[in-house]
Amino acid sequence: MTNPSLLILAGDGIGPEVMAEVTKIIKWFGDKRDLPFDVSEDLVGGAAYDVHGVPLSDDTMAHAQEVDAVLLGAVGGPKYDDLDFSVKPERGLLRLRKEMDLYSNLRPAQCFDALADFSSLKKDIVAGLDIMIVRELTSGVYFGEPRGIFEEGNERVGINTQRYTESEIERVARSAFELARRRNNKVCSMEKANVMESGILWREVVQRVHDEEYPDVELSHMYADAGAMQLCRWPKQFDVIVTDNLFGDILSDTAAMLTGSLGMLPSASLGAPMANGRPKALYEPVHGSAPDIAGTGKANPCACILSFAMALRYSFDQGEEATRLEQAVEKVLADGVRTADLMQSGDGTPATTTEMGDAVIAALDASL
Repeated sequence: MTNPSLLILAGDGIGPEVMAEVTKIIKWFGDKRDLPFDVSEDLVGGAAYDVHGVPLSDDTMAHAQEVDAVLLGAVGGPKYDDLDFSVKPERGLLRLRKEMDLYSNLRPAQCFDALADFSSLKKDIVAGLDIMIVRELTSGVYFGEPRGIFEEGNERVGINTQRYTESEIERVARSAFELARRRNNKVCSMEKANVMESGILWREVVQRVHDEEYPDVELSHMYADAGAMQLCRWPKQFDVIVTDNLFGDILSDTAAMLTGSLGMLPSASLGAPMANGRPKALYEPVHGSAPDIAGTGKANPCACILSFAMALRYSFDQGEEATRLEQAVEKVLADGVRTADLMQSGDGTPATTTEMGDAVIAALDASL
């Protein structure tokens, strides 16, 4: 039997630094848990532009379509700010999402006990928080046509079109309901059905999918602006939130900051099953390329490490090993090991990017 395959696209800024720690952990699972992976590496974003003149080469795109999962670090940086929009580093990531048809973006917001004081909200509101936002990723206002900046009379007008088909809503709704069945069996769907026709269709389709296929899952509906307010008021009322591309972008970043640090937040983008039954998948930390700290050893690798834990769970059916890795990260935090972003209060043991990765591996060793 062949080993599962991983394509690593470290990208720009701190991407290569945090991905180096993930690579060590991938090797640990091969050596210590008899879970080897066939790992290949390639370029994306500004790093790809520097070599190929495009943020993602056709060969890399084809390779991404063939592997079992893609792990991505981060893209972008001020070096590339003046490039034409069509070749900016972020276009490489968008091409991966679109051509792999990664329509279901999973954004967990989990507050580890050791970091409950880091949130801007009161500790009792965020302690123990564990919610999942399922964001539709390949349609909606970011992809709808017509779009662009046009001349209209004596002025310019910017146009973006919010567009959803029933089938696009159905598949992301199913993704959310399936996920809820593995968690606390509760889904809240968020849209703006009060002012948007696409919101009316969204609510109708999600309700129909629920009634016909998932009547055992508790379903509620909420306007997205009210949802943003409730996330800040009492986030633990939610389990799984499913929403469209634009609102998902906003709501997931809102939820992310409830936990205190972007350096702790992973994500998964999943598509339709391949021939082997595994979904096409891309895993990446939520944080950006942070060019201001690139090369300083200050980057927190935990979000990237936890993204690999999501890969273990959702691409490779290794839920127990995913939990092992998540618990190792939790133990390191409980022991007070802190990268720069987690040293807000001055408490804890300062750690570089490499030292944080080594601490996670030590915790993995202790779990055996």
